[in-house]
Amino acid sequence: QEKFPGGASDYNLVWVLLVLLGFLGIHRFYQGKLISGVIYLLTLGIFGLGIIYDLFTLNDQIAEENRAVGY
Repeated sequence: QEKFPGGASDYNLVWVLLVLLGFLGIHRFYQGKLISGVIYLLTLGIFGLGIIYDLFTLNDQIAEENRAVGY
């Protein structure tokens, strides 16, 4: 099993969205995480702490999502 499987979410695009628009939660909306996307939007990325968390865990989040979709 691949560590970072391909699938519905493109790793490069999600990373670009995180780096450029992470404080608005756009990367969360793209991943289908609507509730956390709204929370990021209203709190500017949970006051920056959520963005730092995502910087360290984004590849694993995408891999988990892609495995769940079954691509």
